Amino acid sequence: MARFLSIEASGGILLMVATIVALVWANSPWSGSYYDFWHTEVNLSIGEVVSLDANGHSLTLVEFVNDVLMAVFFFVVGLEIKREMVTGELRRPRAAVLPVAAALGGMVVPALVFLAFNGSGAGSIGWGIPMATDIAFAVGVVSLLGRRVPTSLKVFLLSLAIVDDIGAILVIAIFYTSNLAMDWLYLGLATTVAVVLLTRAKVWYTPFYIMLGSVLWYAMFRSGIHTTIAGVAMGLLTPARPLLDRAVMPPIELGKMDAADLRDAKFRLNESVSVASRLENRLHPVTGFVIIPVFALANAGVDISGESLSNALTSGITLGIVFGLVVGKIIGVSLFSFLALRLGLAVMPAGITRRHIVGISAIAGIGFTVSLFVTGLAFDAVALQDEAKVGVLVASIVAAAIGVLILRGAREQSE
Repeated sequence: MARFLSIEASGGILLMVATIVALVWANSPWSGSYYDFWHTEVNLSIGEVVSLDANGHSLTLVEFVNDVLMAVFFFVVGLEIKREMVTGELRRPRAAVLPVAAALGGMVVPALVFLAFNGSGAGSIGWGIPMATDIAFAVGVVSLLGRRVPTSLKVFLLSLAIVDDIGAILVIAIFYTSNLAMDWLYLGLATTVAVVLLTRAKVWYTPFYIMLGSVLWYAMFRSGIHTTIAGVAMGLLTPARPLLDRAVMPPIELGKMDAADLRDAKFRLNESVSVASRLENRLHPVTGFVIIPVFALANAGVDISGESLSNALTSGITLGIVFGLVVGKIIGVSLFSFLALRLGLAVMPAGITRRHIVGISAIAGIGFTVSLFVTGLAFDAVALQDEAKVGVLVASIVAAAIGVLILRGAREQSE
Protein backbone atom coordinates (compact mmCIF):
# COMPACT_ATOMS: atom_id res chain seq x y z
CA MET A 1 0.00 0.00 0.00
CA ALA A 2 2.83 2.41 0.89
CA ARG A 3 4.56 1.68 -2.42
CA PHE A 4 1.30 2.11 -4.32
CA LEU A 5 0.62 5.47 -2.71
CA SER A 6 4.18 6.67 -3.30
CA ILE A 7 3.92 5.83 -7.01
CA GLU A 8 0.53 7.57 -7.23
CA ALA A 9 1.93 10.66 -5.49
CA SER A 10 4.95 10.89 -7.80
CA GLY A 11 2.81 10.10 -10.83
CA GLY A 12 0.37 12.83 -9.79
CA ILE A 13 3.15 15.41 -9.70
CA LEU A 14 4.40 14.26 -13.12
CA LEU A 15 0.80 14.49 -14.36
CA MET A 16 0.64 18.13 -13.23
CA VAL A 17 3.90 18.89 -15.06
CA ALA A 18 2.63 17.25 -18.27
CA THR A 19 -0.60 19.24 -18.04
CA ILE A 20 1.27 22.53 -17.68
CA VAL A 21 3.50 21.65 -20.63
CA ALA A 22 0.45 20.82 -22.77
CA LEU A 23 -1.27 24.10 -21.88
CA VAL A 24 1.84 26.18 -22.51
CA TRP A 25 2.58 24.38 -25.78
CA ALA A 26 -1.03 24.68 -27.04
CA ASN A 27 -1.09 28.42 -26.30
CA SER A 28 2.42 29.30 -27.46
CA PRO A 29 3.51 30.67 -30.84
CA TRP A 30 4.19 27.02 -31.72
CA SER A 31 0.65 25.89 -30.97
CA GLY A 32 0.25 24.64 -34.52
CA SER A 33 2.97 22.06 -33.94
CA TYR A 34 1.05 20.76 -30.91
CA TYR A 35 -2.03 19.96 -32.95
CA ASP A 36 -0.03 18.75 -35.95
CA PHE A 37 2.04 16.39 -33.81
CA TRP A 38 -0.87 14.77 -31.98
CA HIS A 39 -2.80 14.39 -35.23
CA THR A 40 0.03 12.54 -36.93
CA GLU A 41 -1.31 9.33 -38.45
CA VAL A 42 -0.42 5.95 -36.93
CA ASN A 43 -1.07 2.96 -39.16
CA LEU A 44 -0.52 -0.55 -37.80
CA SER A 45 -1.79 -3.42 -39.89
CA ILE A 46 -1.14 -7.03 -40.88
CA GLY A 47 -1.84 -7.07 -44.60
CA GLU A 48 -5.55 -6.60 -45.16
CA VAL A 49 -6.55 -8.88 -42.29
CA VAL A 50 -5.96 -6.61 -39.30
CA SER A 51 -6.23 -2.85 -39.62
CA LEU A 52 -5.96 -0.49 -36.69
CA ASP A 53 -9.00 1.58 -37.52
CA ALA A 54 -12.46 0.02 -37.63
CA ASN A 55 -13.02 1.60 -41.04
CA GLY A 56 -9.69 0.55 -42.45
CA HIS A 57 -8.03 3.91 -41.82
CA SER A 58 -5.10 4.89 -39.66
CA LEU A 59 -5.55 6.50 -36.26
CA THR A 60 -4.06 9.78 -35.19
CA LEU A 61 -1.42 9.76 -32.47
CA VAL A 62 -3.86 11.13 -29.88
CA GLU A 63 -6.35 8.38 -30.79
CA PHE A 64 -3.56 5.82 -30.42
CA VAL A 65 -2.86 7.14 -26.92
CA ASN A 66 -6.55 7.08 -25.98
CA ASP A 67 -7.43 3.72 -27.54
CA VAL A 68 -4.24 1.69 -27.13
CA LEU A 69 -2.17 3.08 -24.27
CA MET A 70 -5.21 3.83 -22.12
CA ALA A 71 -6.29 0.20 -22.48
CA VAL A 72 -3.10 -0.68 -20.59
CA PHE A 73 -3.96 1.94 -17.96
CA PHE A 74 -7.44 0.45 -17.50
CA PHE A 75 -5.90 -3.03 -17.33
CA VAL A 76 -3.96 -1.84 -14.29
CA VAL A 77 -7.19 -0.30 -12.95
CA GLY A 78 -8.79 -3.73 -13.32
CA LEU A 79 -5.88 -5.28 -11.39
CA GLU A 80 -6.30 -2.68 -8.63
CA ILE A 81 -10.04 -3.39 -8.40
CA LYS A 82 -9.39 -7.14 -8.25
CA ARG A 83 -6.76 -6.68 -5.53
CA GLU A 84 -9.04 -4.52 -3.41
CA MET A 85 -11.91 -6.98 -3.78
CA VAL A 86 -9.79 -10.04 -2.93
CA THR A 87 -7.20 -8.84 -0.41
CA GLY A 88 -7.86 -5.12 0.17
CA GLU A 89 -10.38 -2.90 1.93
CA LEU A 90 -13.26 -3.94 -0.34
CA ARG A 91 -13.06 -7.61 0.72
CA ARG A 92 -14.70 -6.86 4.09
CA PRO A 93 -18.34 -5.83 3.58
CA ARG A 94 -18.58 -3.57 6.64
CA ALA A 95 -15.31 -1.78 5.87
CA ALA A 96 -16.28 -1.44 2.20
CA VAL A 97 -19.64 0.23 2.87
CA LEU A 98 -18.19 3.68 3.60
CA PRO A 99 -16.06 4.08 0.42
CA VAL A 100 -18.80 2.47 -1.68
CA ALA A 101 -21.43 4.87 -0.29
CA ALA A 102 -19.04 7.81 -0.73
CA ALA A 103 -18.27 6.85 -4.34
CA LEU A 104 -21.95 6.35 -5.13
CA GLY A 105 -22.79 9.83 -3.84
CA GLY A 106 -19.78 11.20 -5.68
CA MET A 107 -21.14 9.86 -8.95
CA VAL A 108 -24.88 10.48 -8.66
CA VAL A 109 -24.91 14.04 -7.31
CA PRO A 110 -22.30 15.49 -9.75
CA ALA A 111 -24.18 13.95 -12.68
CA LEU A 112 -27.43 15.54 -11.47
CA VAL A 113 -25.71 18.90 -11.00
CA PHE A 114 -24.37 18.72 -14.55
CA LEU A 115 -27.81 17.88 -15.93
CA ALA A 116 -29.24 20.88 -14.06
CA PHE A 117 -27.10 23.04 -16.37
CA ASN A 118 -27.51 20.84 -19.45
CA GLY A 119 -30.97 19.31 -19.32
CA SER A 120 -31.19 19.09 -23.10
CA GLY A 121 -29.19 19.78 -26.22
CA ALA A 122 -25.78 18.60 -27.37
CA GLY A 123 -24.22 19.12 -23.95
CA SER A 124 -26.49 16.75 -22.05
CA ILE A 125 -24.53 13.67 -23.14
CA GLY A 126 -21.59 14.88 -21.04
CA TRP A 127 -23.20 14.02 -17.70
CA GLY A 128 -20.59 11.31 -17.11
CA ILE A 129 -17.68 13.77 -17.14
CA PRO A 130 -17.98 15.11 -13.55
CA MET A 131 -18.51 11.63 -12.08
CA ALA A 132 -14.83 10.68 -12.15
CA THR A 133 -12.07 10.98 -9.54
CA ASP A 134 -8.45 10.93 -10.70
CA ILE A 135 -6.52 8.60 -8.36
CA ALA A 136 -3.03 9.81 -9.32
CA PHE A 137 -3.86 13.52 -9.15
CA ALA A 138 -5.91 13.17 -5.94
CA VAL A 139 -3.32 11.07 -4.09
CA GLY A 140 -0.58 13.40 -5.34
CA VAL A 141 -2.34 16.44 -3.87
CA VAL A 142 -3.08 14.69 -0.56
CA SER A 143 0.52 13.48 -0.31
CA LEU A 144 1.75 17.07 -0.49
CA LEU A 145 0.24 17.52 2.98
CA GLY A 146 2.54 14.84 4.37
CA ARG A 147 1.76 13.71 7.90
CA ARG A 148 -1.14 16.13 8.20
CA VAL A 149 -3.21 13.43 6.50
CA PRO A 150 -3.69 10.10 8.36
CA THR A 151 -2.76 6.98 6.41
CA SER A 152 -6.27 5.63 6.99
CA LEU A 153 -7.65 8.67 5.15
CA LYS A 154 -5.39 7.98 2.16
CA VAL A 155 -6.60 4.37 2.12
CA PHE A 156 -10.20 5.64 2.24
CA LEU A 157 -9.49 7.96 -0.72
CA LEU A 158 -7.88 5.11 -2.64
CA SER A 159 -10.82 2.78 -1.99
CA LEU A 160 -13.30 5.53 -2.92
CA ALA A 161 -11.45 6.25 -6.16
CA ILE A 162 -11.33 2.55 -7.09
CA VAL A 163 -15.09 2.16 -6.56
CA ASP A 164 -15.47 5.36 -8.58
CA ASP A 165 -13.44 3.72 -11.35
CA ILE A 166 -15.85 0.79 -11.36
CA GLY A 167 -18.72 3.24 -11.86
CA ALA A 168 -16.83 5.06 -14.62
CA ILE A 169 -16.13 1.77 -16.41
CA LEU A 170 -19.82 0.81 -16.30
CA VAL A 171 -20.82 4.26 -17.58
CA ILE A 172 -18.36 4.01 -20.47
CA ALA A 173 -19.49 0.49 -21.36
CA ILE A 174 -23.22 1.21 -21.20
CA PHE A 175 -23.67 4.86 -22.19
CA TYR A 176 -20.64 5.77 -24.29
CA THR A 177 -20.65 2.85 -26.68
CA SER A 178 -21.41 3.32 -30.39
CA ASN A 179 -23.40 0.96 -32.60
CA LEU A 180 -22.35 -2.61 -31.94
CA ALA A 181 -20.86 -4.96 -34.53
CA MET A 182 -22.19 -8.24 -33.13
CA ASP A 183 -19.74 -10.56 -34.93
CA TRP A 184 -16.78 -8.83 -33.27
CA LEU A 185 -18.63 -8.75 -29.95
CA TYR A 186 -19.15 -12.52 -30.14
CA LEU A 187 -15.42 -12.93 -30.77
CA GLY A 188 -14.72 -10.82 -27.70
CA LEU A 189 -17.09 -12.91 -25.58
CA ALA A 190 -15.51 -16.14 -26.85
CA THR A 191 -12.06 -14.79 -26.00
CA THR A 192 -13.23 -13.87 -22.50
CA VAL A 193 -14.60 -17.40 -21.99
CA ALA A 194 -11.27 -18.82 -23.14
CA VAL A 195 -9.44 -16.68 -20.57
CA VAL A 196 -11.80 -17.83 -17.81
CA LEU A 197 -11.34 -21.51 -18.74
CA LEU A 198 -7.56 -21.20 -18.88
CA THR A 199 -7.34 -19.46 -15.49
CA ARG A 200 -9.59 -22.08 -13.88
CA ALA A 201 -7.43 -24.81 -15.38
CA LYS A 202 -4.45 -22.97 -13.81
CA VAL A 203 -2.79 -22.46 -17.17
CA TRP A 204 -0.98 -19.24 -16.32
CA TYR A 205 1.58 -19.07 -19.13
CA THR A 206 1.83 -15.31 -19.72
CA PRO A 207 2.27 -15.34 -23.56
CA PHE A 208 -1.13 -17.07 -23.89
CA TYR A 209 -2.79 -14.20 -22.06
CA ILE A 210 -0.90 -11.53 -23.98
CA MET A 211 -2.19 -13.10 -27.19
CA LEU A 212 -5.75 -13.47 -25.89
CA GLY A 213 -5.70 -9.94 -24.44
CA SER A 214 -4.62 -8.57 -27.82
CA VAL A 215 -7.44 -10.47 -29.55
CA LEU A 216 -9.94 -9.18 -26.99
CA TRP A 217 -8.67 -5.60 -27.42
CA TYR A 218 -9.04 -5.79 -31.19
CA ALA A 219 -12.48 -7.43 -30.97
CA MET A 220 -13.70 -4.66 -28.64
CA PHE A 221 -12.16 -2.04 -30.93
CA ARG A 222 -14.01 -3.38 -33.96
CA SER A 223 -17.24 -4.12 -32.07
CA GLY A 224 -17.90 -0.49 -31.12
CA ILE A 225 -17.33 -1.00 -27.38
CA HIS A 226 -14.43 1.12 -26.17
CA THR A 227 -11.15 -0.74 -25.87
CA THR A 228 -10.72 0.24 -22.22
CA ILE A 229 -13.34 -2.41 -21.40
CA ALA A 230 -10.98 -5.06 -22.76
CA GLY A 231 -8.24 -3.82 -20.43
CA VAL A 232 -10.53 -3.83 -17.40
CA ALA A 233 -11.90 -7.29 -18.25
CA MET A 234 -8.41 -8.79 -18.49
CA GLY A 235 -7.47 -7.13 -15.20
CA LEU A 236 -10.52 -8.50 -13.40
CA LEU A 237 -9.92 -12.00 -14.79
CA THR A 238 -6.29 -12.07 -13.64
CA PRO A 239 -5.80 -14.45 -10.67
CA ALA A 240 -5.33 -12.43 -7.47
CA ARG A 241 -4.37 -15.36 -5.27
CA PRO A 242 -1.06 -17.25 -5.58
CA LEU A 243 -1.00 -20.70 -7.12
CA LEU A 244 1.21 -22.08 -4.35
CA ASP A 245 1.11 -21.64 -0.60
CA ARG A 246 4.36 -20.14 0.69
CA ALA A 247 4.19 -22.60 3.58
CA VAL A 248 5.02 -25.49 1.23
CA MET A 249 8.12 -23.77 -0.15
CA PRO A 250 11.08 -26.19 0.25
CA PRO A 251 14.35 -24.74 1.59
CA ILE A 252 16.82 -23.45 -0.97
CA GLU A 253 20.30 -24.87 -0.37
CA LEU A 254 22.85 -22.73 -2.15
CA GLY A 255 25.71 -24.66 -3.73
CA LYS A 256 23.70 -27.88 -3.90
CA MET A 257 21.29 -26.93 -6.70
CA ASP A 258 21.47 -28.04 -10.32
CA ALA A 259 19.67 -26.44 -13.28
CA ALA A 260 16.46 -28.40 -12.65
CA ASP A 261 16.42 -27.41 -8.97
CA LEU A 262 16.96 -23.77 -9.93
CA ARG A 263 14.10 -23.88 -12.45
CA ASP A 264 11.82 -25.50 -9.85
CA ALA A 265 12.78 -22.94 -7.18
CA LYS A 266 12.15 -20.06 -9.59
CA PHE A 267 8.72 -21.47 -10.43
CA ARG A 268 7.81 -21.88 -6.77
CA LEU A 269 8.99 -18.40 -5.87
CA ASN A 270 7.05 -16.85 -8.75
CA GLU A 271 3.87 -18.76 -8.00
CA SER A 272 3.96 -17.91 -4.29
CA VAL A 273 2.96 -14.39 -5.44
CA SER A 274 -0.26 -13.89 -7.41
CA VAL A 275 -0.17 -13.10 -11.11
CA ALA A 276 -2.17 -9.92 -10.47
CA SER A 277 0.34 -8.72 -7.89
CA ARG A 278 3.30 -9.36 -10.18
CA LEU A 279 1.70 -7.62 -13.15
CA GLU A 280 0.56 -4.64 -11.07
CA ASN A 281 4.06 -4.32 -9.64
CA ARG A 282 5.54 -4.21 -13.15
CA LEU A 283 2.93 -2.12 -14.94
CA HIS A 284 1.88 0.39 -12.30
CA PRO A 285 5.08 2.48 -12.64
CA VAL A 286 4.68 2.37 -16.43
CA THR A 287 1.13 3.72 -16.30
CA GLY A 288 1.89 6.23 -13.54
CA PHE A 289 5.13 7.61 -14.95
CA VAL A 290 4.61 7.18 -18.71
CA ILE A 291 1.07 6.50 -19.95
CA ILE A 292 -0.88 8.97 -17.80
CA PRO A 293 1.55 11.88 -18.33
CA VAL A 294 1.53 11.15 -22.09
CA PHE A 295 -2.28 11.08 -21.99
CA ALA A 296 -2.31 14.48 -20.24
CA LEU A 297 0.19 15.88 -22.73
CA ALA A 298 -2.00 14.69 -25.62
CA ASN A 299 -5.37 15.76 -24.21
CA ALA A 300 -4.88 18.72 -21.85
CA GLY A 301 -3.78 21.17 -24.52
CA VAL A 302 -6.70 23.57 -24.89
CA ASP A 303 -6.95 27.12 -26.18
CA ILE A 304 -7.26 29.51 -23.22
CA SER A 305 -7.54 32.74 -25.17
CA GLY A 306 -9.88 35.49 -24.07
CA GLU A 307 -12.52 34.38 -26.54
CA SER A 308 -12.39 30.72 -25.49
CA LEU A 309 -12.55 31.64 -21.81
CA SER A 310 -15.49 33.95 -22.49
CA ASN A 311 -17.30 31.14 -24.29
CA ALA A 312 -16.51 28.74 -21.46
CA LEU A 313 -17.83 31.09 -18.78
CA THR A 314 -21.21 31.19 -20.48
CA SER A 315 -21.22 27.50 -21.44
CA GLY A 316 -23.56 25.14 -19.64
CA ILE A 317 -21.04 22.36 -20.26
CA THR A 318 -18.22 24.22 -18.49
CA LEU A 319 -20.41 25.40 -15.63
CA GLY A 320 -21.99 21.98 -15.21
CA ILE A 321 -18.58 20.31 -14.95
CA VAL A 322 -17.16 22.92 -12.56
CA PHE A 323 -20.16 22.86 -10.22
CA GLY A 324 -20.52 19.09 -10.62
CA LEU A 325 -16.91 18.32 -9.67
CA VAL A 326 -16.55 20.98 -6.98
CA VAL A 327 -19.99 21.32 -5.37
CA GLY A 328 -21.49 18.01 -6.44
CA LYS A 329 -18.57 15.93 -5.17
CA ILE A 330 -18.45 17.67 -1.79
CA ILE A 331 -22.19 17.28 -1.26
CA GLY A 332 -22.46 13.78 -2.72
CA VAL A 333 -19.45 12.15 -1.05
CA SER A 334 -20.05 13.82 2.33
CA LEU A 335 -23.82 13.30 2.40
CA PHE A 336 -23.73 9.63 1.42
CA SER A 337 -20.82 8.95 3.80
CA PHE A 338 -22.54 10.58 6.76
CA LEU A 339 -25.80 8.83 5.90
CA ALA A 340 -24.06 5.42 5.88
CA LEU A 341 -22.47 6.23 9.25
CA ARG A 342 -25.73 7.54 10.69
CA LEU A 343 -27.62 4.39 9.68
CA GLY A 344 -24.95 2.20 11.23
CA LEU A 345 -24.09 0.60 7.91
CA ALA A 346 -20.46 1.71 8.05
CA VAL A 347 -17.78 2.50 10.62
CA MET A 348 -15.51 5.54 10.66
CA PRO A 349 -11.87 4.52 10.01
CA ALA A 350 -9.45 5.12 12.89
CA GLY A 351 -7.95 8.61 13.02
CA ILE A 352 -10.53 10.16 10.68
CA THR A 353 -12.94 12.95 11.62
CA ARG A 354 -15.98 14.26 9.79
CA ARG A 355 -13.92 17.23 8.65
CA HIS A 356 -11.48 14.80 7.05
CA ILE A 357 -14.39 13.28 5.12
CA VAL A 358 -15.43 16.72 3.84
CA GLY A 359 -11.83 17.47 2.84
CA ILE A 360 -11.53 14.22 0.92
CA SER A 361 -14.92 14.94 -0.67
CA ALA A 362 -13.40 18.10 -2.11
CA ILE A 363 -10.25 16.27 -3.24
CA ALA A 364 -12.49 13.72 -5.00
CA GLY A 365 -13.54 16.59 -7.26
CA ILE A 366 -10.19 16.28 -9.06
CA GLY A 367 -11.56 14.42 -12.05
CA PHE A 368 -8.86 15.12 -14.61
CA THR A 369 -7.67 11.91 -16.36
CA VAL A 370 -10.94 9.97 -16.55
CA SER A 371 -12.96 13.19 -16.97
CA LEU A 372 -10.84 14.18 -19.97
CA PHE A 373 -11.16 10.63 -21.26
CA VAL A 374 -14.96 10.67 -21.04
CA THR A 375 -14.94 14.12 -22.67
CA GLY A 376 -13.40 12.59 -25.78
CA LEU A 377 -16.07 9.88 -25.81
CA ALA A 378 -18.99 12.24 -25.16
CA PHE A 379 -18.26 15.01 -27.66
CA ASP A 380 -17.13 14.87 -31.27
CA ALA A 381 -17.12 18.63 -31.81
CA VAL A 382 -13.78 20.25 -30.91
CA ALA A 383 -15.53 23.35 -29.54
CA LEU A 384 -17.55 21.28 -27.07
CA GLN A 385 -14.47 19.31 -26.09
CA ASP A 386 -12.59 22.54 -25.37
CA GLU A 387 -15.43 23.87 -23.20
CA ALA A 388 -15.43 20.60 -21.26
CA LYS A 389 -11.65 20.57 -20.89
CA VAL A 390 -11.65 24.11 -19.50
CA GLY A 391 -14.27 23.00 -16.99
CA VAL A 392 -12.26 19.94 -15.97
CA LEU A 393 -9.04 21.96 -15.54
CA VAL A 394 -10.69 24.75 -13.55
CA ALA A 395 -12.69 22.35 -11.40
CA SER A 396 -9.66 20.19 -10.62
CA ILE A 397 -7.62 23.20 -9.52
CA VAL A 398 -10.44 24.63 -7.39
CA ALA A 399 -11.28 21.23 -5.87
CA ALA A 400 -7.62 20.63 -4.98
CA ALA A 401 -7.31 24.07 -3.35
CA ILE A 402 -10.51 23.67 -1.30
CA GLY A 403 -9.54 20.15 -0.24
CA VAL A 404 -6.07 21.21 0.88
CA LEU A 405 -7.47 24.11 2.93
CA ILE A 406 -10.03 21.88 4.66
CA LEU A 407 -7.52 19.12 5.42
CA ARG A 408 -4.93 21.57 6.74
CA GLY A 409 -7.63 23.00 9.01
CA ALA A 410 -8.57 19.51 10.16
CA ARG A 411 -4.98 18.89 11.27
CA GLU A 412 -4.78 22.17 13.14
CA GLN A 413 -8.12 21.49 14.80
CA SER A 414 -7.02 18.03 16.00
CA GLU A 415 -3.91 19.54 17.57
